[in-house]
Amino acid sequence: MWFKSCRMTFACLNRMKSYRYPWTRPYSTSGTTVDSSEVKTFLALAHRWWDEQGVYAPLHSMNDLRVPFIRDNLLKTVANHQPGKPLSGMKILDVGCGGGLLTEPLGRLGASVIGIDPVDENIKTAQRHKSFDPVLDKRIEYRACSLEEIVEETAETFDAVVASEVVEHVIDLETFVQCCFQVLKPSGSLFITTINKTQLSYALGIVFAEQIAGIVPKGTHTWEKFVSPEKLESILESNGLSVQTVAGMLYNPFSGYWHWSENTSLNYAAYAVKSGVQEHQVPAEFVLKEEAEELQATASTNPAVHEELKK
Repeated sequence: MWFKSCRMTFACLNRMKSYRYPWTRPYSTSGTTVDSSEVKTFLALAHRWWDEQGVYAPLHSMNDLRVPFIRDNLLKTVANHQPGKPLSGMKILDVGCGGGLLTEPLGRLGASVIGIDPVDENIKTAQRHKSFDPVLDKRIEYRACSLEEIVEETAETFDAVVASEVVEHVIDLETFVQCCFQVLKPSGSLFITTINKTQLSYALGIVFAEQIAGIVPKGTHTWEKFVSPEKLESILESNGLSVQTVAGMLYNPFSGYWHWSENTSLNYAAYAVKSGVQEHQVPAEFVLKEEAEELQATASTNPAVHEELKK
């Protein structure tokens, strides 16, 4: 009986040491996820976003996959929707929106979308393009800022956050994910598309795409910032986001089209849901307090536990 009691006590102790509850620790906006060198790269290309045959042609084509991916998964979260405007009533944050290539299609589906980007010239391009469509002009708002700058004012505001071809450019992925968690409503959806960190992604994504074929400008990507699906899933799960789907994406540079694939060694898409916090749940800090008091009581009569607590 004594050994069983000790095992339970040590298990409780270990749980206290490793306990994580991201929804109770607001992120401080003193840091940044924005890489200044990345800003300079995209600043030079800000005027080219809407050239469908130019350097952003693969992103235009990617809409054939990512728009239905976002739409269909969001529709699973609602009972009814309006024909022609299936995302009506939803608030979406498009992080790293660039010139609005993905923001506009989401707005056309009826969503109210805020697109943010740290490059001011990107936002100017996006603003100018949406102004040609009076409907989009009402549904879409653009801001020149980083995600962490709006965390406090938009806490638990959005039904969905989209970060498409963005996480491979940030300097602190975990902080970025924590910010996404903060601005999502409970049970809100996070959509990410990015590039896997493999030898193949280096050979094709950087050497071939940037240096040989010129599909994207040189210096657009840094292989060290690429992230594997396994690492991304680990970061998401440890920060209160439950991964629902991971799917591979392949681009054919000759046809200019994307298609879904079981192979995630190059590009992939991920869909995660924010863990809902029920109103009747006991706050984590109270749970830990009760466990601590129980351990102290046990330690007073059990030398082995007392020594473990001192570690």
